[in-house]
Amino acid sequence: MNWLKELSSNKNLHTNLSDFLDQYGISGLEYALQLYQNTHQKYICKTKKNISQINIYDIFYLEIQKHNITIHTQLETFQKYGTLANELKNLSPFGFIRCTQSCIVSLSKIKHIRRDDIILINDVRLHMSRGYASQVIIAFSQHNPK
Repeated sequence: MNWLKELSSNKNLHTNLSDFLDQYGISGLEYALQLYQNTHQKYICKTKKNISQINIYDIFYLEIQKHNITIHTQLETFQKYGTLANELKNLSPFGFIRCTQSCIVSLSKIKHIRRDDIILINDVRLHMSRGYASQVIIAFSQHNPK
């Protein structure tokens, strides 16, 4: 365990970690570690002709029409064929939740929830169905530690 030796011998690292834990606690550290892991995970968008790797952290939301899935990121969109249930199964461990029958959203990209609208950090508005509202609100409130 080289990192234990480094932590004990690196006074600056030890101080930074102690300060972080004092300010945010263990749950803050767990959240930071999960966020770090998520920023390095890849999502594979595969079509008949193309394959793309997208950082999961870059994905804002996915929506589906028939079986055509559109993946929205800050800078571009990607298309693929499939089911939203399958995508949610793969993405839910990374903080994605269904907000309508045809849309899943990244909890880390939500800025506000107002009535039946989800406002993302890029000011895109997504509708939230009544059937999914309570799940989204609970997940959002638990996902963003104080």
